[in-house]
Amino acid sequence: MQRFDYRREASAESAARTMSAALGEGGFFAAGGPRVPLRQRAQFIAGGTNMTDYMTLDVIQPQLLIDINGLAARHSNIEVTAHGLRLGALVRMAQAEDHPAVRAEYPVIHETLLLAASRQIRNMASLGGNVLQRTRCEYFRERSWACNKRVPGSGCAAMDGINRQHAILGTSDRCIAAYPGDFAQALIALGAVVETVGASGSRHLSFEKLHRLPGDTPEIETTLAPDEVIVAIDVPAGPWTRRSHYVKVRDRQSYEFAVASAAVALHLEGDVVREARIALGGVATVPWRAREAEQVLKGQVLDVALAEKAAAVAFEGARVRAHNAFKVGTGKQTLVRALMETRAMEIQP
Repeated sequence: MQRFDYRREASAESAARTMSAALGEGGFFAAGGPRVPLRQRAQFIAGGTNMTDYMTLDVIQPQLLIDINGLAARHSNIEVTAHGLRLGALVRMAQAEDHPAVRAEYPVIHETLLLAASRQIRNMASLGGNVLQRTRCEYFRERSWACNKRVPGSGCAAMDGINRQHAILGTSDRCIAAYPGDFAQALIALGAVVETVGASGSRHLSFEKLHRLPGDTPEIETTLAPDEVIVAIDVPAGPWTRRSHYVKVRDRQSYEFAVASAAVALHLEGDVVREARIALGGVATVPWRAREAEQVLKGQVLDVALAEKAAAVAFEGARVRAHNAFKVGTGKQTLVRALMETRAMEIQP
């Protein structure tokens, strides 16, 4: 781990100003030398459960850490209204997991949190930090391997390496690293919105637009400005939120990332699908909304045959490598299971 400076801020506005000052006027990349994202010069830190791993591995080497736990007084509350759920960015994963309204009204959120990491990590990790976690690609984590996400232009060792855990949706010729999170799948399925604060002010951003596909610039992972910090996540209420469910398939039952996962929310009238929300995890480079699969379901009677048709559509664009082709079949089966289990949920009036 490299030497770094530390500063604690008490408001989102002051944190953004400190970050802006630390980065200067250079945009996303430093002038001269390797094209290292400026955001890596300075980093916001809350729970630190992901960032400290990568600092220890020297994958990231920030010169300044800006501690935003001082924002908790304003941004660590859970608010539930008839209009939806508001989650402060400094809410801990375990706090949201245990909240009775989240369990009852937004079960898919509860399940994505419950099935993530260990309870000890969930006690520390913030919701805002969780959605911004970096990939667990071993070629990203190990500095001796080529990785365009870590060192732009160096190549991608995963392409011809052991790529069993890598993505099959949303990939590019520069990067096939899978997004590792669970919570984000619930948020993108439910149409969440994030509120941010930066040096230039605040804004609201559709969660679906938060993460960037790797394309030619896999080192730029989100649409956030370098000095922008997430302060809240808003999840709108809908007739599908209570009938929502998350299925996570992994190599072992606990403390493991998804091989394939599916977050599903349904509005049913009898067995007829009036609205369907589907997100896929473990198989894509970003939190993945399967809109084409949703359209297959709308207005139809949901049975196994229809679920299988939707699953086939969801994976039509898959691009497989030597070791991850199995994810197409596993992903389809995971989505079919999630759809049928969601249909079978008993919803209390």
